[in-house]
Amino acid sequence: MAAADDPTYEILDDRFRPCANGDVRIEKLYEGCRWAEGPVYVPAGRYLLWSDIPNDRMLRWDELTGTVGVFRQPAGYPNGNTLDSAGRLVTCEHGNRRVTRTEHDGSVAVLADRYQGKRFNSPNDVVVRSDGSVWFTDPSYGIDSDYEGHRANSEIGACHVYRVDAGSGAVRIVADDFVRPNGLAFSLDERRLYVSDTRVKHMRVFDVADDGALSGGGVFATCTVGGFDGFRLDDAGRIWTSAGDGVHCHDPDGTLIGKIRVPETVANVVFGGRKRNHLFICATASVYSILLSVTGAPLPFARSVALRRLTPSRLGRATAGPRQPG
Repeated sequence: MAAADDPTYEILDDRFRPCANGDVRIEKLYEGCRWAEGPVYVPAGRYLLWSDIPNDRMLRWDELTGTVGVFRQPAGYPNGNTLDSAGRLVTCEHGNRRVTRTEHDGSVAVLADRYQGKRFNSPNDVVVRSDGSVWFTDPSYGIDSDYEGHRANSEIGACHVYRVDAGSGAVRIVADDFVRPNGLAFSLDERRLYVSDTRVKHMRVFDVADDGALSGGGVFATCTVGGFDGFRLDDAGRIWTSAGDGVHCHDPDGTLIGKIRVPETVANVVFGGRKRNHLFICATASVYSILLSVTGAPLPFARSVALRRLTPSRLGRATAGPRQPG
């Protein structure tokens, strides 16, 4: 954990030097959460939303005024959030054990709350692919106690990764060999899916078939301090992930190349701002930001255009990774 006078960036590999030319210090936007999680930047409104799980609320930071207010409370003990291709908010709710979508009129639609008639444990983090499918992890943190949800027995009996089909709404298990699956994100070309397993302190990477089936699943990186939780990619395919001492940056080949020091344990990050070069950081009781010299990966509604612009050589650099047996 960083002290006040520690340098913001820790360069472990020369490949991180171009990434360390942004703000000299991180900025604290808000403090007063119990466990800040699930940040999502909404470009249409120029604001940041995040979850404060134990307080059963979502908070909103306005980029233009710097003010923070309650976006939703009660909120179903929310955790991970993202936007779909229409710019609608998609949320994992620990307390209600479901994944929901907030429509443009403010109404809430349930995307998934059961698998084969059994309730999920407590959906944790979520991403949307450019084809509209919704992918989420389902560990048991929200039913393990009353702190992040409601204590209950698992109906499914295990912690899996799921996919919700965009057309039919059908839910299927895409990975069933995790201990505590947590954060997840697609590579720039969406042909690979990264998933962290917090309990065993590593991140795995899968190949994604056209029909959404996963294969592979080798270890991509192991966390050196604490455990991986949530993470996001930049537009060069580097992974910016939470860790015990700040934000860790991994090259597309899996190498830990640098860190951003944060004075609290980090849970999750997201890129945002007008140029998507602001990194917003949810860390224990606080939310931080730092303006970087790199840009976040495109959002789902822009990703299909970005995919057409990527050359084969750049795709190779952005998605290459270790091919280890998992």
